[in-house]
Amino acid sequence: MTDRNETEERPESDYSRQTIRRRQLRTGYTTGSCAAAAAKAATRALLTGETVKESTIHLPVGRDVTFQVFRCEPSEDGSQVTCSVIKDGGDDPDVTHGAEICATVWKDANPDSSGARIVGGPGVGTVTRPGTGIEVGQPAVTRVPRRMIIESVRQAAEEYSVDPDAGFVVQLSVPGGEEIAKKTTNARLGVLNGISILGSTGVVQPFSTAAWRASVHLAIDVAATNDLPYLVLSTGTRSEEYARNHLDLPDMAYIEAGIFSGPAMKRCVMRKVNRAAHVGMVGKLSKMAMGYFVTHVAGNQVDTEFLADLAARCGASDAVQEEIRGASSARHFQEIAQANGLLSVFPLMCEMVCEQSRKQLGEDADLLVVDVLCFDFEGNLLGHASTAPEGVPLVAGASS
Repeated sequence: MTDRNETEERPESDYSRQTIRRRQLRTGYTTGSCAAAAAKAATRALLTGETVKESTIHLPVGRDVTFQVFRCEPSEDGSQVTCSVIKDGGDDPDVTHGAEICATVWKDANPDSSGARIVGGPGVGTVTRPGTGIEVGQPAVTRVPRRMIIESVRQAAEEYSVDPDAGFVVQLSVPGGEEIAKKTTNARLGVLNGISILGSTGVVQPFSTAAWRASVHLAIDVAATNDLPYLVLSTGTRSEEYARNHLDLPDMAYIEAGIFSGPAMKRCVMRKVNRAAHVGMVGKLSKMAMGYFVTHVAGNQVDTEFLADLAARCGASDAVQEEIRGASSARHFQEIAQANGLLSVFPLMCEMVCEQSRKQLGEDADLLVVDVLCFDFEGNLLGHASTAPEGVPLVAGASS
């Protein structure tokens, strides 16, 4: 339910440097933490009739944090209060950074056993498909934020000697949330009309690979729950866009796996997806052809020695092989191969990715048909291969 907007073929050295500098980057707070702080502030204001300027909550990581309350507004009759917190995502490239996370609280005429009932308001998405871990029809608030919100409301009630089981309704809303959601994968997951309230730790770690990997797994889980038998695992946004011109699949089938091609493939097996396609450009696919399926740990540079050997298998002269060894990038290698008529290197690379995929899956290799499509930077299909005898199910007229 997030979107890091990763750039296709992003230089590996960039990612490595950012990861190394991670301790120097500023952490932020999740939408779940902001919602809990806003809900606690609104509950306090409702019970006291006073304006609340700060709200302290306990994070799942085991520490307290105090949020500044941006807005604290009672209704005209005083029966409900709206408080808000501005989300600070720290130095993480998060599309919800700066969003106003609002909680409107009033007493519940029909309280449940939790002491607080969470409902969705404008800008918070509604779950319309199974597989997210949230009941269909409910607001897109994941398990940990739900617990944080409920606990924060109960704490506020106890502070003022009010029975926390008396019951409160917490309506979450995000002004502009529908527009923000257009920059995320929410619609693809069946979360409509707003953003999700997320966060398993309460803290946003800059460039968190764990969060990125978890979002890939969630997208696969949703697709599998909705009985999609064939998924596309793209290395980035452009390769996904190009693949749509060659594969006739529903929107939910397209998963931006990024650097996690191997874990995504194994997740497909675990969720009993029958078929998956690795789609990308020469740089990432060359690493996968060498057996690296979490591509950012494969080294900062494309292995031009491997690419030269690949070209040799396709008839490259010694001079061309030497030119390839000196290539400055995967794109440069592609240009050299095309200039010298070595177009067969691209299907061969795809075949090697298929072979390495089967090795990665080991004893589960027969449980997943693997397709591979390789594109250039303009979206032309350079090559494709499949572990299935019939090949890749390309749409009519689409071929390399």
